[in-house]
Amino acid sequence: MKKLSLALLGLCIFLMSCKKDSSNSCPYTESSFVATSAEISYLQNYITTNSITAVQHPSGIFYTINLPGSDPKPNVCSNVSVKYVGKLLNGNQFDASTGAGITFALGQVIVGWQKGVPLIGAGGTITLYIPPSLAYGNVTKTDVNGNVVIPANSYLKFDIQLVAVQ
Repeated sequence: MKKLSLALLGLCIFLMSCKKDSSNSCPYTESSFVATSAEISYLQNYITTNSITAVQHPSGIFYTINLPGSDPKPNVCSNVSVKYVGKLLNGNQFDASTGAGITFALGQVIVGWQKGVPLIGAGGTITLYIPPSLAYGNVTKTDVNGNVVIPANSYLKFDIQLVAVQ
């Protein structure tokens, strides 16, 4: 009886150690995309011409951290709640969150956000300047009525407040 109990205990321990924890699974991976030198040069010129203080990220986005927020900072697998305003570099607004903002997995959005949002923590604010290759590339984005909202190859500016990180 003692051997049977030990065998069952051993089997239970073995089975428990093999159990997968699905709560830690993440279908997203860190992007290795980097903007072209021409796109980086264009953004650098825009930033210089408009006397903007911004830092170049290794990916090719430029950013200004207005408020760093608190830890923890998100990663591509994090769910984030944000408030934001999106504009073309000519100042035309193409999108904005409403009310308390929106929540989504960071891995679901454009690479520019995946690179920029993790630079701040909850409560932080950041301005991102994103080249086309880290946004929508050569794809034109339209609204439900077919009106062009973001032309192909657009450089984008986002003012983002990171409300929460889950």
